[in-house]
Amino acid sequence: MSDTSTHRPLEVACPQCRNKVAWTEANPYRPFCSKRCRLLDLGAWAEESHRIAGEPAMDEADIDAMLARADRDAPES
Repeated sequence: MSDTSTHRPLEVACPQCRNKVAWTEANPYRPFCSKRCRLLDLGAWAEESHRIAGEPAMDEADIDAMLARADRDAPES
């Protein structure tokens, strides 16, 4: 079994500025390098510059139309 204290900590790139950051408990902002980078990223999410890819959400009119089609196409008992 190896001694973990002799290993270098995992280094990741800060998502905001791309500087190398040690992934340790000593860095409270991980994966970011600083509070500034963390807040810049949060601001980008808040102004919707960052998005998670996927299909657009349906609005209520689309849902109502889909339910009406399902009711119309359902077999009668």
